[in-house]
Amino acid sequence: MAAQREWFETDYYKVLGVPQDADEKALTRAYRKLAKQYHPDANPGSEERFKEISAAYDVLGDAQKRKEYDEVRRSGVAGGGFGQAGGFNFKVDDLTDLFGGLFRQPNGGARRRTTTSANMAQRGADLEAELHLSFEEAVEGVVTSVNVRSNAPCATCGGSGAKPGTSPVVCPRCGGRGVLNDNQGLFSLSTPCPECHGRGTKITDPCPTCFGTGVQRRERQVKVRIPAGVDEGQRIRVKGRGEPGTSGGPAGDLFVTVRVSAHTLFGRRGKDLTLSVPVTFPEAALGATITVPSLARPVTLKIPAGSKTGKTLRVRGRGLRQNGQNGDLLVTLDVVVPSELSDAERKAVEALAKVSDPAPRAHLGV
Repeated sequence: MAAQREWFETDYYKVLGVPQDADEKALTRAYRKLAKQYHPDANPGSEERFKEISAAYDVLGDAQKRKEYDEVRRSGVAGGGFGQAGGFNFKVDDLTDLFGGLFRQPNGGARRRTTTSANMAQRGADLEAELHLSFEEAVEGVVTSVNVRSNAPCATCGGSGAKPGTSPVVCPRCGGRGVLNDNQGLFSLSTPCPECHGRGTKITDPCPTCFGTGVQRRERQVKVRIPAGVDEGQRIRVKGRGEPGTSGGPAGDLFVTVRVSAHTLFGRRGKDLTLSVPVTFPEAALGATITVPSLARPVTLKIPAGSKTGKTLRVRGRGLRQNGQNGDLLVTLDVVVPSELSDAERKAVEALAKVSDPAPRAHLGV
């Protein structure tokens, strides 16, 4: 990829407000924050700042472009040089790497390699949305839709920006190339055409709906496939369904944050289901076989004799299916102490008290 003049003149890390060792997540967070703050729809008059932010992320957000950008900045700005062009010092050995060297013509002469502008096509911004699901929908998975209000290609002009029946015309200043060459002697650099802003075309008769922008703000529905076993707060990426790109750039992505309603009986711990089950004192003391619910159908559970409140029993394979594996059902026992006793119950408890361990708290020393 050819180096561009903007790479020498602009510190993209400063544009995004991140250190040079920022990782991919930090870059994305910074870009989204700034893009939201300076988007022309939310902040009229900030078009140039928004383009600058988008251009910075277009380079730093791509691992290969970022590597080349860092090399160019180190060689052209920080490195010592033997020759000087356009105010930037370059090592002679770096010229071939940065600009492709001199290409020989058939007659033995040489021609200069000219770089082109990279800010013609801009990737669209990413969007965020929330989706509320029932517990059962999250467990089973579902295909549904979310409503998104965002920029979309203008329905009147189809995104061209020109009034229906007309078309954009070739920019007379740059001849449709979108860039102007700046001859620097040994090599030449290109800058975006200020008349067409790098697009190569001009709109002489703007669309009455979008006023030449090619986009309009409207609500749309985006279909989302939610996988089985999705958890509360999980983010689903829907590629290419964010803001549309400009000048032929790709659309951004849509990130859907899932909110899951609580179940009346079951809780959740990863792919395991949790369930609290009350048991009587005789069942806990003597042991018993009871029936408990699961998502599919009731299951039989054996309670060991001498079980206490808080004891958890595992029913394998009766949890959620996630990534091709089934979780378990975790049943926690809650020994119930009745608040009122019938006469028969009271006599039975009193009889039990007479034969129970007379000093269960002796270890407390009181």
